[in-house]
Amino acid sequence: MNTKRNLADNQVETNWVAKVIEIESSSSPEAEILRQAEAAGVDLHRLPRHVAIIMDGNGRWARAMKRPRIEGHRAGIKSVREIVRICRQLEIRYLTLYAFSAENWKRPSSEINALMILLCNFLKRELREMKENGIRLEAIGRLFELPDPVQRALDHARRETAAGGQMQLTLALSYGGRLEITDAVRKIATEIQAGRLLPAAIDPDLFAAYLHTAGTPDPDLLIRTSGEMRVSNFLLWQIAYSEIWVTPILWPDFRRENFFAALRDFQGRQRRFGGVDIDGAI
Repeated sequence: MNTKRNLADNQVETNWVAKVIEIESSSSPEAEILRQAEAAGVDLHRLPRHVAIIMDGNGRWARAMKRPRIEGHRAGIKSVREIVRICRQLEIRYLTLYAFSAENWKRPSSEINALMILLCNFLKRELREMKENGIRLEAIGRLFELPDPVQRALDHARRETAAGGQMQLTLALSYGGRLEITDAVRKIATEIQAGRLLPAAIDPDLFAAYLHTAGTPDPDLLIRTSGEMRVSNFLLWQIAYSEIWVTPILWPDFRRENFFAALRDFQGRQRRFGGVDIDGAI
């Protein structure tokens, strides 16, 4: 057992030595991202495995710029593209974006239609880059509520990127944390009623297997833009022990330096998961 652990540790160290050499010798845009992260004080050895983001502030950005709301959403796509690329280069394996909440259906139909068109265009335009970079696309939420063209575009992108093994990009669409939990309870109740599951077998791990995010690790870091101090019904079960970082920056203005600041803050936290640190503090 110790030999296996030592071999694994040696392999990790070898990988990081190779990465350092790559950073120092390469002039590619990808290597530049790594250099910028290190220059910003980010420890490349202690990155979160899973980052989730509440992308808030598109409407306020558009209002401040005296533009239609849809222009705020269009500008927000640029931030999505940049953060996805950064996560891929930093080898952050999971990125989950709160793209369209279940409550967003209450917005004017003109805005919803424009958002759905933007989503379809995003999926089509980014598909090639996702495939080339080993990014697997997933989606969570009540996807059956989305318009048929969006469902088809999602299904196509998920099939085309299914082999991506470097990173998982998850879009939360028509998603609500309470609805997700309610759906899970309904599925479990059906299993019990059919005699396929005993109530005594239910524990947190089993319950998590009935959530939309089954098979994906819980977020280590939750980022919220626009300064609002709430989680807005996002991943309510999964963020039980996530570190939360809030910035007043509106999503269309969110760039790599802001993301690096979130990572630095995360790396300064002590994650005790309900336990105690070495000094005995709770």
